[in-house]
Amino acid sequence: MNRYESDLLLIPGPTPMPPAVMRALSEPAHGHRTPQFSKNLESVTGRLKEVFRTESDVIVLASSGTGGMEAAIANAHSPGDKILVVEIGAFGRRWAEIAEGYGLEVARLEVEWGKAADPAAVDEALASSGAGSIAFTHNETSTGVTNPTQAILEVANKHGALSIIDAISGLMASELPMDEWGADIVVGGSQKAFAIPPGLAFVALSDRAWKAVESATSPTYYFDLMAMRKSLEKWTTAYTGATTLVRALDVALELLLADGLEGSIETHRRRGEAVRAGIDAMGLKLFSDPAHASDSVTAVLPPDGVDPDAMRKDLAQRFSIHMAGGQKDLKGKIFRIAHLGVIEPYQLLGGLACLEIVLRAQGHTAFEPGAGVAAASQILGG
Repeated sequence: MNRYESDLLLIPGPTPMPPAVMRALSEPAHGHRTPQFSKNLESVTGRLKEVFRTESDVIVLASSGTGGMEAAIANAHSPGDKILVVEIGAFGRRWAEIAEGYGLEVARLEVEWGKAADPAAVDEALASSGAGSIAFTHNETSTGVTNPTQAILEVANKHGALSIIDAISGLMASELPMDEWGADIVVGGSQKAFAIPPGLAFVALSDRAWKAVESATSPTYYFDLMAMRKSLEKWTTAYTGATTLVRALDVALELLLADGLEGSIETHRRRGEAVRAGIDAMGLKLFSDPAHASDSVTAVLPPDGVDPDAMRKDLAQRFSIHMAGGQKDLKGKIFRIAHLGVIEPYQLLGGLACLEIVLRAQGHTAFEPGAGVAAASQILGG
């Protein structure tokens, strides 16, 4: 039984929600064809353009982030089109699975999990595959790695390839100025740094991407971005909009952008640095390449003799603190600590303190009690 007011989610989505967002979610619902919804939709569209750093409108879909990924593939391609998928983890692999489902010819650039893609390898793969588009992950939560997105985009644009980016866990947590870097399609999701529940996906398209949509022949209905774009002209949605979530997003973005987007990115950078310092002080090792370690989530190798899933279960039962396990090929091999959204320093420090207790109880005693918390607090309090 949970003895605490609420669980602490140190997982890469859903993330903790601020009280103002929870109040917005508890208000009575309103219709999706009302002036109030149009007002909220117009407001969030403007703020999302700031987040994506684009002059293009951002389409809001009532779906998970994966729905946004599917919309990106379906709307911009025709069966038989060639696409290069850069796979550095489970969500890079998802791009390939979606593309194959729509009958695309998929070339895969498979990168050792835990490492980022090498732009030179991307260059070679685009040249050899003849792909007209490229899909990759900006921030891969399954491995705790952030790709060199700007460099990959430079390569994609050199080849004239349409670039499609899963930025679901990277937006507001790390740099991705869409227009400046020349990205074509960028996908986001509500349950990550946006600090609202799952249920909304965001898709932004460049002018070149919209031209690709106009000529694409893959079948779409619910995920028809042209229909969504037309509806947006009247500040409404093609189908029933997620009115309560859009209202909550409006509140969340007002809070999160109070110090500007750069403030949000810097906050995430400090959190990531603090958690990595704490992990090191506990005698643990990162799974990911430190040069490309994510500021959204930290992937950690368990110490010898400690089962990461048993450790996480113990942490949840004792303290109602939840950390994530490994996915797909990494199941049972790593654990992950997320620091996305509105997690406060005291929550991170508390999570690290409880992690220390559980690790020591399970036999990992190669560190002084409090070492991880002390190392993290030096950064968070600096």
